[in-house]
Amino acid sequence: MKLRYKIANTILAIFFLLFAAVAVSISYTLDCPASADAVSGSTMKAVVYRCYGGPEVLEYADVPMPVPQEHEVLVKVEAAGVNPLDWHYMRGSPFVMRLMTGLGAPSDTSMGRDFAGVIEAIGEKVTRFKVGDRVFGGASGAFAEYVVRRETGSIAHIPDNVSFEEAAAVPVAAITALQALRDLGQLKPGQKVLINGASGGVGTYAVQIAKSMGAEVHGGNSTRNVEMVLGLGADHVFDYKKEDYTQSGEQYDLIIDNVGNYSLLANRKVMTESATLVIVGGEDGKWIGPLMRPLAAVLLGPFVKQNFAMFLAQMNQDDLAALVDAGLMKLWVPARYGGAETDLQSCLDAIAAVGKGAGSAGWAVMIANTTGLLGSRLTPDAGHGIFGAPGAICGGFAPPVGVATIGET
Repeated sequence: MKLRYKIANTILAIFFLLFAAVAVSISYTLDCPASADAVSGSTMKAVVYRCYGGPEVLEYADVPMPVPQEHEVLVKVEAAGVNPLDWHYMRGSPFVMRLMTGLGAPSDTSMGRDFAGVIEAIGEKVTRFKVGDRVFGGASGAFAEYVVRRETGSIAHIPDNVSFEEAAAVPVAAITALQALRDLGQLKPGQKVLINGASGGVGTYAVQIAKSMGAEVHGGNSTRNVEMVLGLGADHVFDYKKEDYTQSGEQYDLIIDNVGNYSLLANRKVMTESATLVIVGGEDGKWIGPLMRPLAAVLLGPFVKQNFAMFLAQMNQDDLAALVDAGLMKLWVPARYGGAETDLQSCLDAIAAVGKGAGSAGWAVMIANTTGLLGSRLTPDAGHGIFGAPGAICGGFAPPVGVATIGET
């Protein structure tokens, strides 16, 4: 065998071994520790996960009480939104995300992002908020009794006519929709936009925001949600169980794809030459999952005129305030997970439903009671190995009703 072949084979073998080592590292899941480390000092209750897995890995534990610094506010959480993002963090799936969240086990054990509550303390240099203000926003570890946010961060006032539960359902879903349409899609009045997955958390906001920006809005969703999406202001809705929008002959200036049920090439059939497709959601999968479509878009992009883009929403105060000003805060509540006598298991059921895409909303809300988020009395649930929290409620929320007005940037 010639030397160059030996060298090539050696390089390939090394590459294969490195690839195998990385694959094993990111896919390996450590067992949950038998017990949590003791916490000293002031504490609060929070939902945490110390290993990857299903809802059964979530625990209700004592964690250090956050203390606001000079430019920060301390918020007592009254309601916390549940998003598909929380499901992915909990599962550590797709495995590639563990390069950021921790190999084997999560490096940050806190859970949750969306919150709504009341400011209980402020730093000495805070000027935008005061104690007693009702606020909502995004913060790591929102499934807890308290969160801390910088006053210039992703936090804004809740309008007087909006409940904590309604406000907690807004941040991730609505800001994703807004930024996808305005920033990546650069939607203009008179353009035609398709929202694929129009009845989900992001989709329901996208329909309303796109309509308020003067666009002709078409939606794609299941049969049971057709009337609901039309009620949000959509001009036409494709029932994906009966119709294939890629065969409709329509031409769209922008497609917001929350589902990924049609290939990029199929979507090109209904895109104008200068159109943009924004990838928000995609296929599930343990290894790469939602990243498959963005990778395909990178490969396809240089050979076509249309634009393909994927992004992660950036929480910020200005966009939260824009949603408030636009009136995109009221939600119709058709159903809830559990009831007044439910326990933590019902909340875990809501998280599981969100992860599987169940329901028409695509998100849920965990509602605090008078003793704090998820209650204060804990009892083990032998049937599921999960701690129960009497008084907690998980609400399944459908989308806001009515059309808002959001200006372009």
